[in-house]
Amino acid sequence: MNQHKTPLTVPPEMKETYEHNYETITHGTGRLMLFAGDQKVEHLNDDFFGERISPENANPEHMFQIAAKSKIGVFAAQLGLIARYGMDYPDLPYLVKLNSKTHLVPTQQAEPVSHQLLTVQDVVQFQQQSGLHIHAVGYTIYLGSEHESEMLTEAAELIYDAHQEGLITVIWAYPRGKAVLDEKEPHLLAGAAGVVACLGADFVKINYPKKEGISSAEALQEAVLAAGRTQVVCAGGSSTNPESFLRTLHDQIHIGGASGNATGRNIHQKPLEEAVRFCNAIYEITVEDKSVEEALKVYEG
Repeated sequence: MNQHKTPLTVPPEMKETYEHNYETITHGTGRLMLFAGDQKVEHLNDDFFGERISPENANPEHMFQIAAKSKIGVFAAQLGLIARYGMDYPDLPYLVKLNSKTHLVPTQQAEPVSHQLLTVQDVVQFQQQSGLHIHAVGYTIYLGSEHESEMLTEAAELIYDAHQEGLITVIWAYPRGKAVLDEKEPHLLAGAAGVVACLGADFVKINYPKKEGISSAEALQEAVLAAGRTQVVCAGGSSTNPESFLRTLHDQIHIGGASGNATGRNIHQKPLEEAVRFCNAIYEITVEDKSVEEALKVYEG
């Protein structure tokens, strides 16, 4: 299953570190189960408080508790959040999200742009002083924005710097802006995946494509091919029926060719005990290569 090769941007003396980080977050399978906890900036409190959302989710520690009790590949969050809770959850595998923006300014008002908040060197320094297990860094690019060149430059530099330190890189690639008519158009998403491959990232996170007349899983194949050795993971999206989510995930991997998933709301909006069971069910399909029926048994307890 795992045909990953260490990129040449990783210096020889950091190859062992890089390979350890990759093997750790993929559990040696080449598939990534990314538990996303970066939405407190992206969506403000919309994903954490309200109707059909567990009251437990109002507290940011809820996500750390889920990650600590569940089977995951890596937990993604901003460095400030990790710094506030990491001392109580020192054994978690972390990904530091290096840029974020809120959703307050709509695209019709201004083109989306999200600049780097911290540098890779800041992350390395924090890792050394905290002793936490930081295996990867992440960054979002809005392709189609008038500011895409700025984000592409930052992403390219970030990927290079991260590889120099033996860190894994995950790029969130979202076509978005006034020039983008359909953010989930398969051909466009394949183009976005190809761009991230050209930047040299290890993983690219894209939305699941959608087009009338073709199944989304089959449409995903174009993006997987375009990404080449950069592995594709699909965004989990808004909360949906657990069985439907697991069946979609299985199709993404076994029909679409995805190398995993990046799921946030579908996990952390649930009460702790249920969230852990659902997280483990996602892991069963993503990493353990289990069937939907087997994963559902894990979720149903």
